[in-house]
Amino acid sequence: MTATAAVSTQKSTIVRTQRATAQFLALRSSLAVLDRLAPAAGGRLAFRIWCTLPQSNGSRRDDRPIPGLTAPPSTVSTVALPDGREVAVEAWGEGPPIYLVHGWGGWRGQLGAFVEPLAAHGHQVVAYDAPSHGESGPGRHGARRSTGQELLDAMQAVVGTYGPPVAVVAHSLGAAVTAWAVNDGLPAPRRVALIAPTLGPVPHIRMMAELFGFSHRTHRAMLRRLEKVVDRPIEDFDVLEVDSMPPTMIIHDRRDKQVSYNEGEQIADAWPSAHLVTTDGLGHQRILRDPGVVSKVVDFVTS
Repeated sequence: MTATAAVSTQKSTIVRTQRATAQFLALRSSLAVLDRLAPAAGGRLAFRIWCTLPQSNGSRRDDRPIPGLTAPPSTVSTVALPDGREVAVEAWGEGPPIYLVHGWGGWRGQLGAFVEPLAAHGHQVVAYDAPSHGESGPGRHGARRSTGQELLDAMQAVVGTYGPPVAVVAHSLGAAVTAWAVNDGLPAPRRVALIAPTLGPVPHIRMMAELFGFSHRTHRAMLRRLEKVVDRPIEDFDVLEVDSMPPTMIIHDRRDKQVSYNEGEQIADAWPSAHLVTTDGLGHQRILRDPGVVSKVVDFVTS
């Protein structure tokens, strides 16, 4: 990179950061006013913020294997959801299916490091993009917006098309989605590997309220709005209350800045079937392509 290009990149980063900060401050100010005068409207605004994906939308990383070189060629198709929308699905190899489930703002390419070794063990590896993620179309709330329920609907629809999972490898919110799916009656996989798993929405909504500075009035209004949209109580999304998980490996990094290591610890403590593997220094994203992590996961779900 030339000096001119480096300076240009730095300036672009600074501008984006300033814009993001200004947008946050404007939203925080709006929520403060609505919290005092119209908490129901504040709850609707908080819901829209909650459902909006991060700007990157998972496009920053693609670890899928080169077709025909390190893994079997893939087939790309779409699967219809109950509301008629479609999600992009990619599959490699043949055999009992193992599913790769991305997290909030992610996409299937982020879990690409697992494709080749899992296919080499005689499995069909199936990965997909949830609504508003990756190469899938917008969710029911519009472009760059989605909900955990939509991610759950997508997983159930894809499994309904490709068959019961022999195993699942899931990242971040995708780990919670996997637990919800099993709790809702998805055919239980033989083994599950959850990487940097989150507890689900409840604690993160509390953190959002603290970050944006709105009170319990707006908090309650937001929860009511969310429950109305997903048509089920928020308690259904408490990962710690899931009690029927198969043998589960949880891998979490102590320095994860996006999902606290403590969340992985709590899940491992709550589920008798789970054990925790700790890493240090891989964060929330690099953990997905670390050779040691990939090897541990593949050995566990294929053993």
